[in-house]
Amino acid sequence: MDHDTAEPVTGTYPNEPRLALLTTAEARVAVELLRLLERLDSGGRGPAAGQLAADLARRLPAP
Repeated sequence: MDHDTAEPVTGTYPNEPRLALLTTAEARVAVELLRLLERLDSGGRGPAAGQLAADLARRLPAP
């Protein structure tokens, strides 16, 4: 493939609004489950789950 003469990528996109990957309610449940994993698995994935929960929680709108 010759990248020097490549055409720009074009396409069509639907006009309908796209849905979020998660609703706010689903994201809140995911944060709760990650916090539970943090408490239950203190030696393995627990700390990483807690960090991810904190990162996600900061992105959620206030209730």
